[in-house]
Order: sequence, then C-alpha cells, then structure tokens
Amino acid sequence: MKNWKEIIHQQTFRYIDHTAKKEFASEPYTAMTSFAVDDALATSASDGQSPPSVRLWVHPDTVVLGIPDLRVPNLEKGVRQLQYLGYHVVVRNSGGLAVVLDDGVLNISLVLPDVRHISIHDCYEAMVSLIKSMLSDVTNDIEAYEIVGSYCPGDYDLSIGGKKFAGISQRRIKHAAAIQIYLDVSGNSQARAAAVRDFYHVSVHGEVTKFAYPDVLPEKMASLSELLDIDLSVEDMKKRVLTTLQSLSSEIITPPFSEKEMHVFQTRMGQMKKRNEKIMALLSGE
Repeated sequence: MKNWKEIIHQQTFRYIDHTAKKEFASEPYTAMTSFAVDDALATSASDGQSPPSVRLWVHPDTVVLGIPDLRVPNLEKGVRQLQYLGYHVVVRNSGGLAVVLDDGVLNISLVLPDVRHISIHDCYEAMVSLIKSMLSDVTNDIEAYEIVGSYCPGDYDLSIGGKKFAGISQRRIKHAAAIQIYLDVSGNSQARAAAVRDFYHVSVHGEVTKFAYPDVLPEKMASLSELLDIDLSVEDMKKRVLTTLQSLSSEIITPPFSEKEMHVFQTRMGQMKKRNEKIMALLSGE
C-alpha cells in the first residue's frame, strides 16, 4: 500500500479555485457543471496535459443525487419535495447517494494522473490523509468509517465522535482519478440531513426496494464548526487547503483551461445534461 504522501507528493500542483464562479465556458455554474469540469481535468491529467490538480467548488442549496436515487419508486414526489424546500436537484456521474451542498459546504476535487497501479482504496486514503493534515492543528480525532444513519453512507465517511462531516466519492477516467469530497464546514447540518431524510420518506414511502436506501438520522451529522467548537468558514478551509498543498509541492500553478480541456468539458457537459434530462423534466413539470 502506498501512503498518501507517496501518492500526492509532487513537484508541481495545479490549483483551481472555482468557489466564486457564476458561469463556466458560458454555462451556468451549477453542480452539474462542476462534475463536467472534473471530468475534463481528469481527462487532461490522464493524457499528460495537466499535473495533479486540486479544485475547490461551492454551490448554493443543491441536492446531488446518486444514480441509485433515480430508482426510488416515487422519484417525482421526492424531487418535488426538495424543490419545495428550495433546493436545486442534479444527478452526479460519480458513485454514492444523495448529498446536500450549500454555501457552508466546501467541495474539494483531487485529480491524480496515472493511477493505473494505485488502488481505489489508496486514492481514498490519500484524500482522508489530506483532510487530516489540513486540520492537524485543531484535531487528531478524525476517523474514516461508515456512519450508519448518515446520508450517502460509505466506508470513507469522515467523522468526529461518531458524527459525520464529510463524504468522499471517486471517479476514474482513463488513467486518472478524480477524488471528490464534500466538507460540511458550517451551517445547519441537521436541516440538511432532514431534507435528505424527507426525500427518502416521500420517494420510497415504505415500499419494498431492491436497493437499501439509508434511514437518515439528522443527529448523526454535524459541521466541523460544531464538532470542533470553533468558528470555521469556507474561506478558512480554502486557506488550509492551499497551505497544505504548499507543503507537498515545490510549485503551485494556476493555468487557465486549455482549448482541448474546454472541448472535453463541452462534451462532458453534454453528457451531464443527458444524464439529468429526467430530473430537469420533473422540475419543469413536463
């Protein structure tokens, strides 16, 4: 097993801060756009056109569904419930189930080239260790294991004292990987969890399903600010990301997207729109 520094310690890192974006390549900057952007970065890294990258992104009031969520018996009712609560709804192209994004949630994408001989497990561990390093001055209590009762539960839930504040997914394209994490930095974690809980209550509605959807317990979720009892913000966490990157790399670069990357983005964005056709139709009442 490779340790995290062996995986992500590099001479050069590409740093991309998209937290204040309003549009990208003339597309409205939504969570759907972000997944297409990460695909473009992973393709570029795989082709040797881009070094390892870290990208930061934030999207307001969005519930990101996983592919299994589209198979709930009463999807339209569940989507309408989220829309009533004021959430945008999109379907991602990476693994997992529903998660909530808003202005208090920082997303970090770690894009690594040439992962052919690096296991999925080790890539997850690299992200876990990156987050632990970012927060090492304020806590040594971060653990990675499935938090039953959280939304989008998985083996790499990050928690403190049994309460989840982050979840990780991974998407591989050709020879590269995009490891994506959401960090619940501040805000009302219990309200976020309640929104996902109610989505499943309405959309599953007690019916027997082949897939085991989570029974979400809001008390199993908390923000870093709450768990550490300090006033953390997304801006604070962005600084921690950059400081940690600087400790791992001798050079941080911020090049614009190349023409080829833009072309790949447009292709991937078209695929994301296709993937979201059903949800968009439900939201528009078609």
